[in-house]
Amino acid sequence: MSTPVDSRIDIIAELSTSSVSGPNQEEDKTEESYKPTWLDAEANEHFVGYVEIPECEEPLLKKSESRFLLFPVQYSELWEMYKKAEASFWTAEEIDLSKDLRDWEHRMNDNERFFISRVLAFFAAADGIVNENLVLRFSKKVQVAEARCFYGFQIMMENIHSETYTLLLQTYIKDPLQRDFLFHAMESIPCIKRKAKWALRWIESEESAFGERVVAFAAVEGIFFSGSFASIFWMRKRGLMPGLTFSNELISRDEGMHTEFACLVFKSLKRRPHPTIVERIISDAVSIEQEFLTDALPVNLIGMNAELMCRYIEFVADRLLVALGNRKFYNATNPFDFMEMISLEGKTNFFEKRVSEYGKAAVRHSDEASRGQTSRIL
Repeated sequence: MSTPVDSRIDIIAELSTSSVSGPNQEEDKTEESYKPTWLDAEANEHFVGYVEIPECEEPLLKKSESRFLLFPVQYSELWEMYKKAEASFWTAEEIDLSKDLRDWEHRMNDNERFFISRVLAFFAAADGIVNENLVLRFSKKVQVAEARCFYGFQIMMENIHSETYTLLLQTYIKDPLQRDFLFHAMESIPCIKRKAKWALRWIESEESAFGERVVAFAAVEGIFFSGSFASIFWMRKRGLMPGLTFSNELISRDEGMHTEFACLVFKSLKRRPHPTIVERIISDAVSIEQEFLTDALPVNLIGMNAELMCRYIEFVADRLLVALGNRKFYNATNPFDFMEMISLEGKTNFFEKRVSEYGKAAVRHSDEASRGQTSRIL
């Protein structure tokens, strides 16, 4: 006899498999029904927490005229994340690409150029997808001013990320036809199309609960980006492409904050998706990312070990699961010492450590007055 969780898992599986095709991209995969790896016997519904609350009555989502007011701060942790993001502002013009072209033309081989161009093409498309979700879904759904401030700033930063990736491609790729091919990667490159379609399904699905969508886009920014970030940091370790790797520091820092905020929003929900559903969404993203970087666009093209990359993605996924309140699923360790700085575990993250020395100190401390405001978590 199936349980409500099993029924919800079927919906998640349909979302995952109906639009995700295999490595040859000719037809969709057909997966076996998902079998939960562990299930809390006491949580036998689709959700955990205050399971009887309808989504429209969720405090974060319930319409209120207080959504137009910033003070007094009601969700202090969400507000602090907004101020943290605000202090990390940067622009594409601050990236110096003057030395990259020499490395691109004279120090990198064809495989490395192929790999990096595809990674940049994916990033350029992915930031637009993240923004579409923020505009069409999260910004409309969430009624809390503090979260809306963060989403508004995130939209701006995703635009800057997209602009940066576009400038990188324009700098490195001189052939107009090849450049156009990469700019339309969602249609022209099957392995990128697969990742994009998975994310787009979570925007378009009317069956998905808000909490499920939050988890899915935490996976997009926390898992789909993780392997590509690691591959670019690998280039930095080899002393290549200073402009590219510097922008990677800034963008990976931003995406780390976006993922952290998603986890904070998720944990602020009174009614959350069952841990088994969370696990399934994350494990689906892991499978897609592992296939992307070990088969469709293998990291061995740039001299990285594909097996270690798979383990790294599992390590990142475990950290995300824990941040979402789940148990670890893979129990993986971090195989890349050079990636410690951007793992979700990072106690000293880019913002505090200021690896790239980008932080608007005046902005970061300007909210001291607001901290004196009466805060109340609904």
